[in-house]
This record gives sequence, C-alpha cells and structure tokens, in this order.
Amino acid sequence: MTTAQIELSPKLIPVFQGAARYRGAYGGRGGGKTRPFALMTAVHGYRCGMAGISGQIVCGREYQNSLEDSSMEEIKIAIRSEPWLNAYYEIGEKFIRSKDGRIKYTFCGLRYNLDSIKSKARILLLWADEAEAVSEVAWRKVIPTVREANSEIWLTWNPESPESATHKRFRETIPSDSKIIEVNYTDNPWFPEVLDAERLRDLERDPDTYGHIWEGEFLTRTDAQVFGGKWEVKAFAAHDKEGKLRDGWVGPYQGVDFGFSADPLSAHRYWLHDDTLYCEYEAYKVGVEMDHTVAFINRNIPDFAKYVSRADSAEPKTISYLQRHGFPKMEGVKKWPNSVEEGIRFLRKYKKVIVHPRCTGAISNMRLYSHKIDKNTDDVLPDIVDANNHMPDDMRYAIAPIIKAQNSGKMVIRI
Repeated sequence: MTTAQIELSPKLIPVFQGAARYRGAYGGRGGGKTRPFALMTAVHGYRCGMAGISGQIVCGREYQNSLEDSSMEEIKIAIRSEPWLNAYYEIGEKFIRSKDGRIKYTFCGLRYNLDSIKSKARILLLWADEAEAVSEVAWRKVIPTVREANSEIWLTWNPESPESATHKRFRETIPSDSKIIEVNYTDNPWFPEVLDAERLRDLERDPDTYGHIWEGEFLTRTDAQVFGGKWEVKAFAAHDKEGKLRDGWVGPYQGVDFGFSADPLSAHRYWLHDDTLYCEYEAYKVGVEMDHTVAFINRNIPDFAKYVSRADSAEPKTISYLQRHGFPKMEGVKKWPNSVEEGIRFLRKYKKVIVHPRCTGAISNMRLYSHKIDKNTDDVLPDIVDANNHMPDDMRYAIAPIIKAQNSGKMVIRI
C-alpha cells in the first residue's frame, strides 16, 4: 500500500476521517471550505478507482445554467495541486475523468437535471456546494438517488436563513451518520492578509451584515435590527497620549449584565461625545463564576472599580457580593414600566453608537439584537427577540439616570 499526504485545516481533518453518510462544513467567507472539499472529492474518486469501483462524482447546485456556474474550476485547481491526483485524472475543457475510465465527474443543477444523470451510472458521491440554496424539493429528490453501498453526500454552504431546507435538515436536526462542522476565517491557518484587510473594511463599512459575510451568521434583516443603521465599528480613544480626557468627552458610564448558565457576563465602559455614545472596553464571557467576576472585569476594563457601575437590580445578592469584594461603587438600576422600549428609543436618538473593534461581544449583540418577525406576513413586530441583548441591556443600565431624567423632563448635568 502506498501513502500520500495532503494538507488540510486542522478543524476539517475530522470531517474526512472515518465512515459517514454526510460530510459538510458551513460558515462565512475566508473559512477555506470549498477548496478542501473540491480536493477531497478527487481523493474519494481516486480511492474508489484504486479499489476497482466505477461510478460518478456528482457536483451540484440548486440551479446551474452552465459549467461556468459549477465547481469544475475549483476541482481542476485542486487536482493539479497534487501530482499523484494529476497523474490519475484526465482534465479537459469540459470534463474531468480518471484515466482508467472508472471515475467520471458530472456537474448539474439539482432541481431539474438529476433525473437524467442517475440513469447513466451509479453515484458514488454527491457534493452540493452553495447548499444554502438547495430546496426541500431538491433534497427529497437528491438523497434517494445516492443509494450505492457506502455512497456519500457532502455539502458546503454559507448560512443565510434558519428557515432554509439545508439548515433544517443538517443543523437543526443533525443526521446521526454525519460529520458536519462550522468553519470560519478564524479556523483557516492560511487566511491571507489581503482578505483580512477586506474583512476589517467590511466590519467598519457595514457592521449590520458583517456577521453573515464573515462569521457564518444568518442574514438578519436590517429593518428588523433594533440598532440597524445606527451604529458602527471604529477605533477611537477617549483620552489623549498624556492620558487626559479629550475635550467634550463625558463619562465614563459603566454597565453590567450578569450572566446565567449559557448567558454571558457582559460589562462595558461608555462615553458620550458630540451626541454620540462610544463603547470603549468590554468584559464579555460565558461561564464566569461569581468569585471570579471582579478579577475578570478588572483584567479587561482598566480602573473599573474607580467609577460608578450600574447593573440589573433584579440581582441584589450579586450586586451586594461585588460591592463587598472590589466594586464598592456598583449600584442597581430599578426597572420601570416599558423601560426596555424607552431605553431603546432614547439610544436611537443619538447620532450613532460607536463600538471599538476590541469589543467583539458588543459587535455581535448590536448586529443580532432584533425585533420579532411575523411568520405569516413577514412584518417586523414591535416585540424584541429575547436574545443577543446582553450588551444592549448593560448599555441601558449604564446611562439609566440620563434616560430617566429625559423621560421626566429633568436635566442631568455634571458639576
């Protein structure tokens, strides 16, 4: 037996080890999904051919009007990158096949073209690229056609909607005989600097869609996002090089939302300047124990204990504990009727909420904090989804006296 080595991202290696009916990867741009899967289709065909097995490797998308719309070029590049695969396959302008005649690649649209393919030769492997768009109708047709012994179905996709057929079949209800993972740019050891520069530009230019493009999150409707169009990501400094607070900057305001179980501890420092709210530092993490909270926040937010911090008054025991163990200036914020809605309306009156790039938890929350959508009419509802609200909550706590004063007609000034 001869052996060969190929280089894959460490996170992808387990996907291709051992037996599985389904193998897949989903995530955002730059994760390095497509090229490894293209390469491994050729490896799979090589193994089958060497074992004397003949059949097709089908590469499909929901709709495919021409070979230019297919994965053919990716597979050609992958094959040519490995001399032993390049020696096994014959590559033409419009075909890829093994030189021994056992393995043939077929490229097709899954919705309308699969019926003609399944009658010609048995399908050893089906790879659905851009699988987010594959409909339930197509999946119901496709899966039974891949029925040879040990045949496999692979899929790669960028998630867009929790209502997609692919999400429901392969993430919401994961088949038992599957190896499917999330992979993003952070998992790609060869993520290029030029692409990272593009990522950072997207983060600053369009934070509302950044998570979908780069981090594999669902595409959230901007009109449903609570702070859609009212926030951005930008580096800033509230103090000058000598450590002096810049003219016109007011604060700091510090807010804390306590984590519970799977919810994160969320603490942030804010400043006000030119009718804009700035989020400067954060301490954001799931699973921080009570007796580690003070140290965790102090590590991430400089001089946190020096200033007043405000937290949810529904946790009086937690506040009392933290007051006695390092945060004597922490105080509870009492909620009032419609305090969430009033707080959001107040925050949206600012020109912008500017979030520093280091505050990754805040960035995620601002992007995903959304109104509910009526499933029947697709209307955006006034109710807010009870999720991704940790930073927005502590932001409201931090400036609660200003919100209350505005609603009462009183003015808050610093003297």
